[in-house]
Amino acid sequence: MKLVSYLREESDQLAILVEGQLYNTQELHPDLPNNMGMFLMMWEDVIDIARKADADLKAGKHPGSAKGVPVASVQLLSPVPFPTSCRDGYAFRQHVAAARRNRKVEMIPEFDQYPIFYFTNHNAIQGPGDIHCMPDHFDKLDFELEAAIVICKAGRNITAAEADDYIGGFMIMNDMSARTLQMEEMKLNLGPAKGKDFSTVVGPMLVTPDELESFLIPAKPGHTGNNYNLKMTCKVNGIQVSEGNMGDMDWTFAEIVERCAYGVNILPGDVIGSGTVGTGCFLELNGTGKLNDPNYTEQWLQPGDVVEMEIDGLGTLTNTIVQEDTDFSILALKKNV
Repeated sequence: MKLVSYLREESDQLAILVEGQLYNTQELHPDLPNNMGMFLMMWEDVIDIARKADADLKAGKHPGSAKGVPVASVQLLSPVPFPTSCRDGYAFRQHVAAARRNRKVEMIPEFDQYPIFYFTNHNAIQGPGDIHCMPDHFDKLDFELEAAIVICKAGRNITAAEADDYIGGFMIMNDMSARTLQMEEMKLNLGPAKGKDFSTVVGPMLVTPDELESFLIPAKPGHTGNNYNLKMTCKVNGIQVSEGNMGDMDWTFAEIVERCAYGVNILPGDVIGSGTVGTGCFLELNGTGKLNDPNYTEQWLQPGDVVEMEIDGLGTLTNTIVQEDTDFSILALKKNV
């Protein structure tokens, strides 16, 4: 099942996507809520109703009073417009190893010992469309090609062996990054707050795990949880700059959820990213380029750039970089010591 949130009469409307048409949930069945927040809160009570409606639509039946709305005619929101939290993991060894190699430091052994994550600004979650950036963001503005999950039922102290049952679906995620802000604050062993908190993009839809069963592959040796053979790409202004595969995750989402839920309640609506796939950002690509060629010209995102991320089975997430009309700079506020 593919679930979409879109703007309808100034509020978020939940719909099921079938063959390019959106069907509002409350029109498919009176017991289905009309927004993703309530749908996730009521997941175990409504998921079977929604699956039946989805199956009917795919069979050419139109339950209830539902009439299709062309997906191309609406403004898509984040599939989870108001997440309860947003964490981002660090699951791809290739990305971590390449980034450290480019800085001429050894691979950190702790990566292989436990999965880690950080919290980012869940109030800055957005879907397809414009990404508004301040002047300091354009000092090495970057994308990060990732996948993400959303939690569909509450839990605590969940083991990796059971964690896949808490995953409601998968989305594409672009963890936007202002690298100069990020690197400056992380010198103080905090962050990456201001380097990340202005925009995290997820979308264009939430795809339930049953849609991806044909892509299932074994987890890496010694790891637990579902893994998926899903090609991941990113284009900037129509030119492909990144390619990877979700199946290259060393730490599974189940293992990341296990760590997230240790001694803590996880809640319906929590979003958790995978971390950057190998080659999945300009920071890594530029570092590799300069390592191989001292004359390599760095590339960063610029105003007007169009970023298109695609993951097999999860659709295409498209955003345009927009510059705010201001010269206000927090980098300029640094004190001289």
